[in-house]
Amino acid sequence: MAGGADSRRGAGTSHVPVQVCPEVQVVVQNKRTVPKLLTPPRIETEAFTDAEAAVARLEEIYARNTAFLRERFEAFLKGETLTARVRAVYPFVRLTADTHTHADTSLSYGFVAGPATYETTVTRPDLYHSYFLEQIGLLLSNHGGSVEIGESSEPIPVHFAYRRDISSETGFSMGPGDRPLRDFFDTPDLATMDDAIVNGTLQPPEGAPLPLALFRAARVDYSLHRLYHYTGTDPEHFQKFVIFTNYQFYVDAFARICRERMTDGDSMAEAFVEPGNLVWRNARLGAPGPEGNAPVRTPQMPAFHLVEPDRGGITMINIGTGPSNARNITDHVAVMRPYAWLMLGHCAGLRSTQKLGDYVLAHGYAREDHVLDEELPLRVPIPALAEIQVALEQAVSAVTHCSGAELKRIMRTGTVASVDNRNWEIGDHATITRMLSQSRAVALDMESATIAANGFRFRVPYGTLLCVSDKPLHGEIKLAGMAGEFYRQRVGQHLEIGLKALETLKSLERERLHSRKLRSFAEVAFQ
Repeated sequence: MAGGADSRRGAGTSHVPVQVCPEVQVVVQNKRTVPKLLTPPRIETEAFTDAEAAVARLEEIYARNTAFLRERFEAFLKGETLTARVRAVYPFVRLTADTHTHADTSLSYGFVAGPATYETTVTRPDLYHSYFLEQIGLLLSNHGGSVEIGESSEPIPVHFAYRRDISSETGFSMGPGDRPLRDFFDTPDLATMDDAIVNGTLQPPEGAPLPLALFRAARVDYSLHRLYHYTGTDPEHFQKFVIFTNYQFYVDAFARICRERMTDGDSMAEAFVEPGNLVWRNARLGAPGPEGNAPVRTPQMPAFHLVEPDRGGITMINIGTGPSNARNITDHVAVMRPYAWLMLGHCAGLRSTQKLGDYVLAHGYAREDHVLDEELPLRVPIPALAEIQVALEQAVSAVTHCSGAELKRIMRTGTVASVDNRNWEIGDHATITRMLSQSRAVALDMESATIAANGFRFRVPYGTLLCVSDKPLHGEIKLAGMAGEFYRQRVGQHLEIGLKALETLKSLERERLHSRKLRSFAEVAFQ
């Protein structure tokens, strides 16, 4: 629901003039002539001292350039002969700082590390309008002077000129003749979509600008398209607070609660969005739902969104089982720059004193999931974040009406081990038992460490609250009948705890939630 721009293809645009760049030489590839570039007239770089005006220029460049690509591509599909290669580029934001000083700020972002030129390409300024306003506004406030907005040298892949899949938007099958699409249009280039900035491995060429944001434009576009593919909902609906779960029971309960809130009309939320972009409007707004159609097939990781103004609501995603899924979805959700994400799910209790239905609040992780070992070496600790821990503990206490010793009886705080083998119980028993003992783990699952580690990696505050559903080391194995009864009893309470914790986090000042614990000594300026 974020962003006010019309999302229809080419909406608000007219025929875009073109120009052939004479400075681009004709070259030969595979004995075929590659023509000169066909581009829209260049928009000159301009300095801005006002964030609103700067974002407006970003929107102007992006809208004009993507409309140009769509127009030329659809003409190509209709058989129009192209006499030049078609290209349009992303807009950029640039800041040049000439001093180490900046305004004193309690925020952990919004300023650069020292004198240099910093730059990033950006996409979808309609979707990220509020985000760019804040980030650019902080740069101007903290450093003074101006920011430059212009056209970069990073091509927009024609696929990303469309909001969704290019085939569904155009009926695309193949262009005229036997020439590959990439002979005429820029296509996604994996070399421009890596996470070198996030991972701290980027080494810019001598004299090149330093990064201003964690992600460049094509990397963001890639994830925006993946989000719709995996979750069945458009990026516009994603909220700033996210819950991941590994069981459909949780999203079923979430959906039931959200539909009731929309029907009752007593929620501050504006809408509830389900897969397929099925929208339930709040009754108090006089527009009862649902609007739209449920998907024919359930998406791989269905997402549900309780939409509040300025994306301040809650998104819940059933990520399924395993660290690969957990990494996959968090790699993409991260580009939405959420304020916090939580893992709510089930786990194996490892202590004889635990009972089925007890809670585990993770304060550390034994990372046996292995999906992030290269990007985030095991030597890097994944710390507990005080604000998240306090919010979760207070929520457990409030919902269960327990405190003091009684609270400790139903909730253990300790290390959660996450593994990549669902059948760990029937593996090398001696090896797994030794690992669990040495790590002092109190619970085991397959997703929590991955979600926490990627939160740390992407500078997104994270937390984990699990519920003990079985105790394999103590002969209490999850069986169908027992599991069904357990889920009926515990899912509702567990979800209520998670929602209450997020309400607490929403009330925190930004500097408390986005603390310096997640940022290094030489960070990019954008949050």
